[in-house]
Amino acid sequence: MRLLPALCAVLLPGVAAAQTDHDGQAWINVTVQGPVRDRLIYFAEVQPRFGGDLSRLDTLLLRPAIGWQLSKRVAVYQGYARVISPIVDGRDRAEHRPFQQLTWTLPQGLRAEFQSRTRLEQRWRNDGRQMGLRLREFVRGEAAFARDGSGVRALVSAELFWALKDTDWGNRAGFDQLRTFAGVEVPIFGRSTAEIGYLNQLIDQPGPARRMNHAAVLNIFIRHR
Repeated sequence: MRLLPALCAVLLPGVAAAQTDHDGQAWINVTVQGPVRDRLIYFAEVQPRFGGDLSRLDTLLLRPAIGWQLSKRVAVYQGYARVISPIVDGRDRAEHRPFQQLTWTLPQGLRAEFQSRTRLEQRWRNDGRQMGLRLREFVRGEAAFARDGSGVRALVSAELFWALKDTDWGNRAGFDQLRTFAGVEVPIFGRSTAEIGYLNQLIDQPGPARRMNHAAVLNIFIRHR
């Protein structure tokens, strides 16, 4: 794992100047999504994340949402996430996280597609009493290797997390984290796809050290009409 932190230090000089704790992880995400009726749509995802250099379950996330297709390219959702973070020799940290989401896709060409997702989260944790409020902005681009747009696609994305208020459980207003991803998207059946790649997660946390996770990622999206 020494090469990845060194590359990140070159790409992120501000991070290199501060103390940073690194961890090797693996993230798996399975999402089922599609229409319910007319313009009513939904998605539901299960996401286990393994950390401690893959020695333990770091986080388990369950996230369903119901939405409305405003147009072919724009959708809004109301959802809820349940987040469990096991703590070694302590009480597990649990979070209730309702959220609102706006997703839109730019007009796509035969070989490329660009998407944006804006999400506002309300966060309650069992180690505090106050509600956290966080804004997330996600952008994603993909491009097919084949001229006809079929087959495997190159994929890059970035997501900025910004806390909007302080809380008594340690969240501070301002920069919260940044996730960047690079990999490939592979068709598996019908409109369903799998994404495989590397994710870098930079987290601001209480204390002098930031945290940087280096994650191998497998995302499976099961889409039905």
